[in-house]
Amino acid sequence: MNTLAKSLPVPVYAPPALRLDPVWWLGELGRREPVLAGTGILIGLAAIPMALAGVLDPRVFNGIDVWIKPVKFATAIVLYMLTLAFFAGWVSRKDRRKWWFNAAVWLFAAAALFEIVYISYQASLAEASHYNRTDVLHIVLYALMGVGATLMVAFSGLLAFLIQRNRALNVAPAIRDSVVIGLALTFVLTMIVAGTLSAWGSHWIGGAHSDAGGMILTGWSRDGGDLRVAHLFATHAMHFIPIFGVASAYIFGAGNRRPVWVFSVLFTSFIAFLYFQALAGQPFLPFIK
Repeated sequence: MNTLAKSLPVPVYAPPALRLDPVWWLGELGRREPVLAGTGILIGLAAIPMALAGVLDPRVFNGIDVWIKPVKFATAIVLYMLTLAFFAGWVSRKDRRKWWFNAAVWLFAAAALFEIVYISYQASLAEASHYNRTDVLHIVLYALMGVGATLMVAFSGLLAFLIQRNRALNVAPAIRDSVVIGLALTFVLTMIVAGTLSAWGSHWIGGAHSDAGGMILTGWSRDGGDLRVAHLFATHAMHFIPIFGVASAYIFGAGNRRPVWVFSVLFTSFIAFLYFQALAGQPFLPFIK
C-alpha cells in the first residue's frame, strides 16, 4: 500500500509513491484515458512552435503579441485534458466501455483540437477568433467553437456524475467528494460565466478594450472589469477543490467530508464575487498593475 493510503484511516487510491517522473505520469494518463491523454500531449507539442513564433513574429493584436493567446489556450487545454484523463480512471470499467462514454471522449477531443486549430489560424492572420462576426463564415466558426467549448466543459459534469455513482471506487470520502464537487462546479460555474461572456460580446466591461497594460502574466484589465478572472477560477474548480480535499484528508481525517463542503461553498462565493466585480466594471486586485 502506498504512503498516502497508509496515512489515512480509510482506503484511498493514490499513484505509487506520488511519483514525480513525468514519463511515468504520461504513461499512467495514457492507461487511464488514451484519447484524452494523447490529444492533450499533441496540443502541448503544438504549443512549442507557437511559442517560438511568438519570439520571431513582431505582429500584435489587441496590444499584445498575436501568439500569446493561442499559447495560453493551448496550455489551459492541455492541463484541462490531462486532468480529466486522470479522473476518467475513477469511472467504473463498465461505464468506460459504454459507447456513449467513448463518443463523449471523442467529441471532447475533436472540440479541443478544433478550438486550438481555429484560434491558432486566426492568430496567424492577426485576426480575432472570439467575437469575430465580420462575415457569415466567421460567425459560423465562432458558433462552432462555442458548441465545442460547451461539450468540453460538459464532459467534466459527466465525469462528476459517473465518479459519484462508482461505488466500487476505493477513494477516501473527503477526496472523492472534492473531486465530484470540483468537476461539477467546473461545469456549472463555467457555463454561467461563459454564457455571460457570449451574451456580453466581450470579456472587458468598462476600461480600455485592449490587453496592453494588463496584469502581468494574465493580461487581465487594470482599468475595468474582466470576466476572464471569474472564468479562470470557475474552470479550475476541478483543481482547487480536489487539492484542498487531499489536504483536508490529511489534516481533518479522510472520512470527514464537512471541510470539503465548506471550502466548496467558500470557493463558489469567491467566484460569485469575481463575477459581480467584473460586471460592476471593477478590476481584479486593483492595487496590482
